[in-house]
Amino acid sequence: MPRTYADAGVDFSEEGKTIEGLASELRYRRKGVGAPVELPGGFSGLIDFGEVYLAMATDGVGSKMIVAETMNKFDTVGIDCIAMNVNDLICIGAEPLAFVDYFAVERHSERVAREIGIGLNKGAELANISIIGGETATLPDMIRGYDLAGTALGYVEKERVITGEKIVPGDVIIGLPSSGPHSNGYTLIRKVLEDTVLSYEDDFNGKKLGEILLEPTRIYVRDIFALLKEGIEIHGMAHITGGGLRNLLRLKKGIGFEINDPIEPQPIFHALQEWGNIGDEEMYQTFNMGMGFAIVAPEESAEVIVERIKASKIVGKLSEKEGVRLKEKGIEYREYL
Repeated sequence: MPRTYADAGVDFSEEGKTIEGLASELRYRRKGVGAPVELPGGFSGLIDFGEVYLAMATDGVGSKMIVAETMNKFDTVGIDCIAMNVNDLICIGAEPLAFVDYFAVERHSERVAREIGIGLNKGAELANISIIGGETATLPDMIRGYDLAGTALGYVEKERVITGEKIVPGDVIIGLPSSGPHSNGYTLIRKVLEDTVLSYEDDFNGKKLGEILLEPTRIYVRDIFALLKEGIEIHGMAHITGGGLRNLLRLKKGIGFEINDPIEPQPIFHALQEWGNIGDEEMYQTFNMGMGFAIVAPEESAEVIVERIKASKIVGKLSEKEGVRLKEKGIEYREYL
């Protein structure tokens, strides 16, 4: 039988119920300075801070940390931690400013901590942010190995926030290439490899398989803000993480996303699909499949965007028929998981 993410232990429908249960009890709202700003489908939270909005996002490296532990190589996961947060912030046009990390350990290792610090520092440089603090927790009764997460703070001028309201049929979708699986789907990846005779030390296209899987998440901050500071019109942006192409549905309801010329997935995705007997629909809703970020813009902006961002390309157009459709695979998604 074809494998799914749910088979591996990550069921998006169950996760949705957990989020709904948690959010249903979060009713208190601050008034005045610091009051929350509703942004349906947004990739980060907003609060009113006078002349600007402050934006916050939180995320972690997830079970990619287990791959790092197996390879005994931790110097890139800090980049993943920062990337997963700042790439969410920029979706609404918020410029990342600062970051705090949360590092939980079963047992302490100065070497591991130093390597994680190397990655966090590199991620901060790539995102142009400062790491201003954090928390380390020793939890031998709760976790095995290590867990790394963090929270990013950014800001956006009120008149420059990108809400998706301007998205209209006829706009184009520009895809920005990923560097690989980024930091999503690793529970499924690990389960697939457990069912094969492969190990992380095996050769894959001239590198160790584990090194391919530890390739850090691409940070899109500098690319996006070069466009925004130039005044290039952008109607919406999506970070393609867990949920894959379904993330596009968060941008605006009642609109269609027609993907007719997708970015070619890296070889690791084809290999995982073959090894795990995973269907196309599951692949494109679990992994980024080569497109780590998407920009929705009017057609007149598209040529400039593609020219400015290396290896980006127009992958599709907006239509009036609600949903996301990947025509060459016959895939259609109607709702975000």
